[in-house]
Amino acid sequence: MTTLTAPFAGRTVSRVGYGALQLQRLHHSRDEAVALLRRAVELGVDHVDTAQFYGFGFANQVIREALRPADDVLVVTKVGADPDPGGPMPLRLAQHPEQLRASVEDNLRSLGVDRLPVVNLRRLDSGPGLRPDRDQVVDLDDQLEVLTALRDEGRIGAIGLSGVTLDGLRRALPAGIACVQNAYSLVSRDDEDMLRLCAAEGIAWVPFFPLGGAFPGLPKATDEPAVHAVAESLGVTPSQVGLAWLLHRSPNVLLIPGTADPAHLEANTAAGGITLDAEALAALDAIESRSAEVPLG
Repeated sequence: MTTLTAPFAGRTVSRVGYGALQLQRLHHSRDEAVALLRRAVELGVDHVDTAQFYGFGFANQVIREALRPADDVLVVTKVGADPDPGGPMPLRLAQHPEQLRASVEDNLRSLGVDRLPVVNLRRLDSGPGLRPDRDQVVDLDDQLEVLTALRDEGRIGAIGLSGVTLDGLRRALPAGIACVQNAYSLVSRDDEDMLRLCAAEGIAWVPFFPLGGAFPGLPKATDEPAVHAVAESLGVTPSQVGLAWLLHRSPNVLLIPGTADPAHLEANTAAGGITLDAEALAALDAIESRSAEVPLG
C-alpha cells in the first residue's frame, strides 16, 4: 500500500493513483474490470483519472459500478474530446465551450453524480499526439470562462489543464488551477520549468506517459541501462524505478499509471514505497532527456 501523500484539489491523496484508460482492455469482462478497480482501492488508491471517451464510456461505467461513497475516491475526469466510434480515430476533438459543457454533462451522467470533483481541460498544445486545427482552435480564455461558470454552478469542483504550454498555464493561473497533466518522464523532461511553477503554486503535477514510449520513436525509460542497473540493485522492476523517480522529482507529483493486469497494478502501487538514494538518483538524473514533441495527425 502506498503511504506517500500530497494535497490535491483541497484534500490529501495517496501519490499513486490509477489511470482508467486501460480498463477498456477488459471490455469483454465487466466483472474483471470492476474487480481490478476494487483491488486498487484495497491497495490504497484514492484518486482515479478517467474520461467519457475512454472505451466509449466503458471506463466511467466501471467506475460507477465499482466505487462506493465510503471509498472516498477522488474521480478526476477530462474534457476536450468526445468518443467517435465510427471515425478514423476513436475520438474527435471537442474544444469549443459548448462542447466542453456537453462533455461535462456526459461525464456527470455516465458516472452517476451531480458534481465532478476535478475536470481537466485537454488542450493538446504540447506533447505527443494530435493538435487542434481549423475550427477546433479555440482560445484558452474562452474555455476557462465556461469551466469557471460550471465551477460556479457547482457542476465541477476544480479545474485542471492537460497538454498545456508554460505560457498557457501562466495565463490560466488567475482562474485557479488544481493540477496539470502533461507528458513527462525520466527520458522526456521538456517541462521542468512548468513543474517548478506548479510546485511553487501548489498545483499537482500529474504526468501522463510516465515511462515515455507512448508512440513509435519516443524514448522509453525502461530501455535505459541506468534504469535497469538501479532496478537490479533494488530488486524491483525497471518500470517501478521509472515511477519512483517521478515521485522523487518533486513532492507535488502524483502518478496515475494504468493497467488491466492485477499483478501490474500491485507493482505500480508498490512504486510509492521505493526509496532511491543519492547515488541512484544521480545515475538516473544523468540520463539524457529527449523531447516528447512528436505530433501525430
